[in-house]
Amino acid sequence: MDVLIYLVPIALGLGACALAGFFWSLKNGQFDDLDGASYRILDDDNSVD
Repeated sequence: MDVLIYLVPIALGLGACALAGFFWSLKNGQFDDLDGASYRILDDDNSVD
């Protein structure tokens, strides 16, 4: 039971870091273009310069 004194704050800290990372990526526009990558892989642009 004494180990919970250490594990609970560590789990809460990791959860807070993950939430902060999610909000950071949301603020920086990581989720703005959800369809772009799926269309970009189908683009057959093999032009040779």
